[in-house]
Amino acid sequence: MSGLKTLTAALIAAHIASPMVAGTDLTRTFATCAGRLSAEMEHQWLMSDPAANTTASRRDTMLSLLEAVMPPDAGSQALNWRIDAKQAQNVLLTRATFNDDPADALWAHTRAETEIAACTGLLSS
Repeated sequence: MSGLKTLTAALIAAHIASPMVAGTDLTRTFATCAGRLSAEMEHQWLMSDPAANTTASRRDTMLSLLEAVMPPDAGSQALNWRIDAKQAQNVLLTRATFNDDPADALWAHTRAETEIAACTGLLSS
């Protein structure tokens, strides 16, 4: 079995057992994570962060997982989830980076990191 198929099978099993994705469709989970990782990657490019290449690779893997589980008729909905999640992550990253309120900036930074960690955690299962 190829690595991607093995990873997909493991994630489907985790979907059944994990409270993180319980009650959530894998298509939505992967689409949301792809959107968040896209925003993260673009922010890293903006900030000249060398981690952008790693994030781009993770985003590409998430997109492959999305394609593997997405029903044929769910393309527009998946794109909508990706766009919404990308926008939400972008708002957090902008708020964390360009904020005059240190407490609010810290909250946004922590929230952005938490969202990305939830997504990258799916890839290291």
